[in-house]
Amino acid sequence: MPTVTFVYVVIAAVATFVLAAVVVGREARRLDAVAPRSVYIPDEAVEFVAEYLPEASQARLTPAELEQLLRFHMQWLHTKDLQPANVIDRRQDITTPVVISEDSLVAYLLGEAERNGIEILDDVDVVNVVDAHLAYFEAIGAVGPRAAPDDVIGAG
Repeated sequence: MPTVTFVYVVIAAVATFVLAAVVVGREARRLDAVAPRSVYIPDEAVEFVAEYLPEASQARLTPAELEQLLRFHMQWLHTKDLQPANVIDRRQDITTPVVISEDSLVAYLLGEAERNGIEILDDVDVVNVVDAHLAYFEAIGAVGPRAAPDDVIGAG
């Protein structure tokens, strides 16, 4: 009789292991298909960018102007469909790479700054803000790898 009990215990243990392996494997596959969550916190972004900027740019831009430039950048990303409205548990469904040309972004930010009464003393400040903001995106895991030079030609 104890041998029969031992056999049942072994069968139950094997069945439990198989069931657990199937469930863990299924969940791992599901989570692999979901884009990782990156949380953009505006106040944190402003602080990060302000600290990342060279001293000359820090001296010329007020925190309010910096915050507006970052908001313009986020609006630009939204117009390029790079800031989707629904990102919670969104599947990674990007079929073609999206390449951002920093030149078009800088031009957009300069135009928006002028339209909104932000006096930019030096265009280099906007370039520095873009570089710092992209560094923030990279720090929170919100950007992919840099594009190959061949992919950038004609991007905008």
